[in-house]
Amino acid sequence: MRRCITKVLVALQFLHGGVFDPGKAIPSRVAVFPGAYNPPTIAHLEIARAAATRADEVLWVIPRSFPHKDFDGAPFEARCRMLAVLAQETPGFSAATSDGGLYGEIADEARAHFGEQTEIALVCGRDAAERLAEWDYGDPDYVERMLGRYRILVAARRGQYQPRERHRQAMTALELPASHDFVSSSEVRRRLEKGGNWQDLVPASIHENIRNAYGPRAPGGSLIDSLR
Repeated sequence: MRRCITKVLVALQFLHGGVFDPGKAIPSRVAVFPGAYNPPTIAHLEIARAAATRADEVLWVIPRSFPHKDFDGAPFEARCRMLAVLAQETPGFSAATSDGGLYGEIADEARAHFGEQTEIALVCGRDAAERLAEWDYGDPDYVERMLGRYRILVAARRGQYQPRERHRQAMTALELPASHDFVSSSEVRRRLEKGGNWQDLVPASIHENIRNAYGPRAPGGSLIDSLR
């Protein structure tokens, strides 16, 4: 895997929520849920709901850049709007952008925002957990240091994640409905491009955002011009 440890220059910028909301208490446990959200799906929403059973707040985070992929598809601003909608409609959800693109960097930004008194956990799917553990950070101790500070909540998608023995204590499994195993952002984009039925794969509250972000094609469908 590629080495990529970036330097965090900007703190989390909140789209909705944050400890500086008037009258809001600082949460004891925050589950940080980073992703590309191109676009958010019902599987993402189920993961967030599962994480909410283990935290006082679930923070959806979209990085401004990614270490492992190009930023194509829906514009960054459009994805931010979709996350803000999802956060606003569920108590205990918040949303923010991060400067860092690696899980550890994003968790560090959350730690800086909420303070040392708040327990920070990272939320991801099985594939992301594998990438997190195996990524070449250019520092052999990076993963161990990160797991010493942050618990990882791993959603079981297409099978349970099997961590290395030395990582097991830092990992907690999140159970999801098996019916969501094959729901993905890439499948949404594929259906959008082909003019198929994508609506069942994404939360109803962001249907209009998706039509606007990916370009109209026909009533109820869209075309991803930017992915061609």
